[in-house]
Amino acid sequence: MLCDNISTNREGHLTFAGMDTVSLAEKYGTPLYLMDENKIREHMREYKTAMEKYFPEGSVPEFASKAFSTKQIYRIASEEGIDIDAVSQGEIYTALKSGFPMERCFFHGNNKTDGDIRFAIESGVGYFVIDNEDELLALDIISGEMGIKQKSILRLSPGIDPHTHKKISTGSVESKFGVAIETGQALELTEKALKCENIELLGFHCHVGSQIFESEPFITAADIMFSFIAEAKNKLNFNAKMLNLGGGFGVRYTENDPLIDYGEKIGEVAAVLDDKCNKYGISLPKIMLEPGRSVIADAGMTLYTVGSVKEIKGYKNYVSIDGGMTDNPRYALYEAEYTVEIANKMNAEKNFVATVAGRCCESGDLIGEDFKMVKPQRGDILAVMTTGAYNHSMASNYNRVPRPPVVMLKNGKDYLAVKRESLEDILRLDV
Repeated sequence: MLCDNISTNREGHLTFAGMDTVSLAEKYGTPLYLMDENKIREHMREYKTAMEKYFPEGSVPEFASKAFSTKQIYRIASEEGIDIDAVSQGEIYTALKSGFPMERCFFHGNNKTDGDIRFAIESGVGYFVIDNEDELLALDIISGEMGIKQKSILRLSPGIDPHTHKKISTGSVESKFGVAIETGQALELTEKALKCENIELLGFHCHVGSQIFESEPFITAADIMFSFIAEAKNKLNFNAKMLNLGGGFGVRYTENDPLIDYGEKIGEVAAVLDDKCNKYGISLPKIMLEPGRSVIADAGMTLYTVGSVKEIKGYKNYVSIDGGMTDNPRYALYEAEYTVEIANKMNAEKNFVATVAGRCCESGDLIGEDFKMVKPQRGDILAVMTTGAYNHSMASNYNRVPRPPVVMLKNGKDYLAVKRESLEDILRLDV
């Protein structure tokens, strides 16, 4: 199977986190997001343990909220002793209301409004990841008005192509995120930040992209960032105490994707850091990483009920489900790949090739094309694997379709983490 939390039971039903998915679909209805809490904690501990082992004291992972933002995930992160990042008032507010210690929150975003800045400071956010000069100057003014000196790091663009999809690549010079090193603007911004009375500059941040299966892009990013840290030390007398290398390690969406040992990859990155620090004559700063997808993706599965099975003879077949781009827009956005199964017929032969289509009035509303599967019929349960990241967080009410609930699975028990939206919920803000 794709992941060790997926199997088949005696009834020929797909199991997830040791639980019968067909029974869960009957209990909660479909579409249904399932999340394996034990798997989430396993990945968080994998990152935390490896970073404590290989990096300087105080190095810690930050869970990237954009991958999956709910009160429960922040409670889990708090219990596991990891930090978080957030990119909006909504993510900050959710974390705050969950009881997460906000001094362990990093506030990202390429366009923080004045309202965002004030809200984050009022909420006790520990660190700002400053994206640009306009934000730097606004943060300095607002921090002064609010009587604090705000801990911050600068987001820089290292100019790296990680050979991933262009829509999830973020480290190139022309990226909308951060300030480019090679143009000289990063050093200029650092100098301005050091002159700001109400900002405590601690270091730097970079992020090269997502779905990266090798350690080399992170090693290359570290080399470029250490070179810049040395330049800032020599020209500005600034010693960076923190370097955030971002997130981006890949996950298995299909059998063609490689297996990754995240602890091993962290070790590979760490193995070259001391040499690079010696090369540039700097001390090794505290290292941060921001895993999102790699913590949460394979901890998720989505269940649907099959509606129609349409065979266009000589052309293609369609299997239509009761969800689609409203709960998973990733195929519509960048043709993301997935693995699907007919959950109630796991022992039957896979002799049918079909496109899985959503229910929306949109030709691009697909989960994927040319899946080899058991031929389903109306009422069967179709499962899509590895949907923990960027499914719930990107869901919408397009066509006025209510969003699914999130059910957490832990030690053979299930509990509701997010309720299913009702039709009344959709109308709640209408006047």
